[in-house]
Amino acid sequence: MLLLVAGSTAIVTAASRYEVDGPAWFDVRSFLFGWAPSALLIFGLWSVLEWTREKAAHASPVAAWYLLFTIASVPITLLGIAVRAYQPGWWEQGDTLAWVFYGALWFWLGIAMWRISRAVTRSMLVAASLLVYAIIVQIAASWQISTQAWQPLESYEDEEYASLTLSQEVFETQQTLLQGSLQAIVPSTGDKRQTFGLIYAPYAEDVFLRESAMVKQVLEERFGAWGRVVRLVNNATTANEFPWATTRNLERSLQALAKAMNPERDVLVIYLTSHGGADFKLAAENWPLHVEDLTADELRSMLDELGIRHRVIAVSACYSGGWIEPLRNDDTLVMTAADKDHTSYGCGSNSELTFFGRAVFDEQLRKTLSFEEAFKAAVPVIKQREIDGKKDDGFSNPQISVGSNIRTVLDELTAG
Repeated sequence: MLLLVAGSTAIVTAASRYEVDGPAWFDVRSFLFGWAPSALLIFGLWSVLEWTREKAAHASPVAAWYLLFTIASVPITLLGIAVRAYQPGWWEQGDTLAWVFYGALWFWLGIAMWRISRAVTRSMLVAASLLVYAIIVQIAASWQISTQAWQPLESYEDEEYASLTLSQEVFETQQTLLQGSLQAIVPSTGDKRQTFGLIYAPYAEDVFLRESAMVKQVLEERFGAWGRVVRLVNNATTANEFPWATTRNLERSLQALAKAMNPERDVLVIYLTSHGGADFKLAAENWPLHVEDLTADELRSMLDELGIRHRVIAVSACYSGGWIEPLRNDDTLVMTAADKDHTSYGCGSNSELTFFGRAVFDEQLRKTLSFEEAFKAAVPVIKQREIDGKKDDGFSNPQISVGSNIRTVLDELTAG
């Protein structure tokens, strides 16, 4: 029995390697954790059969059931692996044919388990009980205890994953960079409303570095914010180019911007781009430098204390809809890449820009100066791209809140 189970397991484990495209490594912990459903299944079978031992058709019904099930599930599992390997994401797309095929595999498995149950017990009722329990365990395992023994191999030699080297020279350079950036802010002049910008990218990944550069370009070229945009970035490759995105640097930058602008007349555009969590915190990472995550309440408090009245705040992060309520007021436009219950898309290491930043800023705001129009036009584009990208956890559902006073201010701003 042990040899047969080991052989079947080896075949399935080896075949599952093809589910991972590219280099991969064998995760022993995930492999061992994958045996949890088997332990649960064996215990349940024993519990059901213990009180019906006199009706058993086999001397060792639990061992016989598990052995037959292990062997019978091999071709079913291999077929599923083959489909996932050559048609990745097919089931997640909701294709009707895919779900028919998926249902057929479950039907095949159900028939196999029924035949096995009938082979180890003379009682129809006990066989039905075994079948129901086994199905429940298999469904729970596929949804809640899904493990992958083979994991993608990531190279940490790439610039994307290069760690920051802390030294006295780096700290001194950072002080100079921040001071220079803040001193270079061009003060507000004349009587017309003017645009100032603050871009905050606190997570050390290249996609956020690229996005911060793009947003700065859009604010300068489309809204005339030349010399009035502060860009804070965490990235190991730019420690000698841009000030770090830390909460302290954010506060200092806002203070400098408040002094340079007319807080009652001008508009401050804040763009936050990073990973986000269900706790509505904007993730910060610049290891080995410790950086605190940012919350909407902290940002709101900073802005209120400085008296910066007219605000356009864009948050490109998962679950960023949780920032709407804390930042909402009559003089603020807030737009987020997702609602409070969903992830956004396009923040992976291979992404050029996030879906939200690309659609709203890099595309629509190059056509219009209205943030509302840009957002409205971008939402269906984002939805289609998420469908094409096989996003499997629901539409990100970007959100927008426009205060009763800010719309008139923005109309005057874009009118020149």
